[in-house]
Amino acid sequence: MSHSHLPDWTQEDFNTVEEGVLVANHELADSGLFTDDSLAHIIDTHPAADLGISTMGVDPNVFDWREGERNGVSGRELLELVREGQLWINCRKMLANHPDYAKLIDEVYAEIESRKPGFTAQQRTANLLISSPTAWVPYHVDMPVNMLWHIRGTKRVWVYPHFDKRFASAEVLAKVCSGEWSEDVPYDHSFDKYALVYDAQPGQLITWPQLAPHRVRNLEGLNVSLSTEHKNPRARRRINVHTANHLLHSRFGWESETIAVNGLSAHAKQAFARASRLTGRLVGRQKEQYVYPKTFVVDPAAPHGYRLKAGVEPCVSAPHQQLEATRV
Repeated sequence: MSHSHLPDWTQEDFNTVEEGVLVANHELADSGLFTDDSLAHIIDTHPAADLGISTMGVDPNVFDWREGERNGVSGRELLELVREGQLWINCRKMLANHPDYAKLIDEVYAEIESRKPGFTAQQRTANLLISSPTAWVPYHVDMPVNMLWHIRGTKRVWVYPHFDKRFASAEVLAKVCSGEWSEDVPYDHSFDKYALVYDAQPGQLITWPQLAPHRVRNLEGLNVSLSTEHKNPRARRRINVHTANHLLHSRFGWESETIAVNGLSAHAKQAFARASRLTGRLVGRQKEQYVYPKTFVVDPAAPHGYRLKAGVEPCVSAPHQQLEATRV
């Protein structure tokens, strides 16, 4: 490898990937791929199906996450609306859609693979996140292993103890991994005293173990980050174990809160989850991950850069709250 994007990393930093919370420096911004001109170009050339535009409301204490429509606004203008408003742009599938960024991300993963024995990053994906100075992301878990490569602006990240059922129970993770819930999960302010809190600066990476609960609030400036995700045999098995726990409970009434990813039980659960998934595809009953409906349109003339569609409720509940409400 001719150039290191992680020149300050120690061997301990490499070894911490996937195993614990890591805050470390990177040099991705030196690529020149994250200037305003580059961001506007990405927005204008990115496939519409892979471009997500969201808002989260103005009060971090009130869940109001929504998905919206671009409404024909140019990349340059949309970038300014993000800078001045309350919006979050997610350019998904960067590896498939932008070769220069794919090369950069593959180089970073190759560097980690070469320095951490036994580490593999398969099924890689990458999203480019462009968000407003006061934007925030609610408490959630990511199913693949997530790495947040921060480029511009400042954001605060709360990371909560992983594999601790107080913060994301086995039942919650089972519903997320099976697709019944979105990745937004129940949160209580009392959790915060147990969180590790980091203010991510430009040129810093923050990563944590798979399925660790976390939330994010921007602090200053137009925020730009690359969010990369990957799986490997252990990560896939972890998802399948949680999925199997959900299926065993919903189909057979069998409670299993064991979430171990090693051993005979874990491999049996993985086989069961895979077989159920295949059967679901064959009979047309495959469970899809929850998708937010599009309830607003980008509007340069509206406060915060967007307006709700006609007839849309001014308040929204988290998906897990909606599902629970239907059962009462």
